Amino acid sequence: MTERHTRILSPGVEMPLLGFGTYLIPDAEATSAVREALRAGYRHIDTAEVYQNERGVGEALRQAIAAGEVTRRELFITTKLWPGNAAWGQTPKTTATTIASLHESLARLQLDFVDLYLIHAPFDREQRLAQWRGLIELKAQGKARAIGVSNFNVSHIEELEAAGLPMPEANQIELHPWSQKPALVRELTRRGITAIAYSSLVPLSTWRVAPGHNSAKTEQMRAEGQRADSPFKAMAARYGVSEAQVLLRWGIQKGYPVLPKSTQPQRMRQNADLFSFTLDAADMATIETMDRGDGVAWNAGDPTRAA
Repeated sequence: MTERHTRILSPGVEMPLLGFGTYLIPDAEATSAVREALRAGYRHIDTAEVYQNERGVGEALRQAIAAGEVTRRELFITTKLWPGNAAWGQTPKTTATTIASLHESLARLQLDFVDLYLIHAPFDREQRLAQWRGLIELKAQGKARAIGVSNFNVSHIEELEAAGLPMPEANQIELHPWSQKPALVRELTRRGITAIAYSSLVPLSTWRVAPGHNSAKTEQMRAEGQRADSPFKAMAARYGVSEAQVLLRWGIQKGYPVLPKSTQPQRMRQNADLFSFTLDAADMATIETMDRGDGVAWNAGDPTRAA
């Protein structure tokens, strides 16, 4: 039986399981990076208002479409609303400014619509429902084919449910073997909400080592990834793949769309090769024992870690 390479978000909307993440790619570098990703076979591109690289991403899409390398129909584009956080001196978005924000993102992306629009974080309790109503209206306008949230927990989802509002079609959250969030994933599944994985490569020693790429990952965690007896090194050797491919493949087998990011063409192609091998049941069971609870990439109190 042929393995599916997509995940159905809602009737008529399918998201490729393989996506290309653009967090921490500067706008000036985003065009070349996304063009290279498209050449490597990626058709799902993930960006956000707060990444400040929508213009570069949009220019890559325009160039690729103009050159006949891809069609808009083949692409799946996600961007995210920055909701504003009063605790950081920002003005939280209202329903009206939420709608305006996507229109501004579309102008930067040079697109008529996005395939998925997400609320990036559940910062302001008073405005969450207003922002979600804005996304519902944007979907009705045809500006977003599907809508969802990011970094929401069960109580935030229940808040939408209690207000009698439609459920999100996706929740983009930190998911990897060290942060598996089984209770949250179980609740999302029960409600028909797709869990999308970001920061899949946290267990690697090389994850976010560049200056300014902040996270809550400790030096002890980083040292674990450098050990010769790392379980991911052993698995990678058995399958003849990279450790990154093992981590990404775990997400794929769990049914999560994944969003690897790289600016190196060879690494992009390697990360895209996720359907030529399968982790066996024993390895999947071993990984199930590695969960450490909360992740390290996202911290709602730190604006520099908005993954």
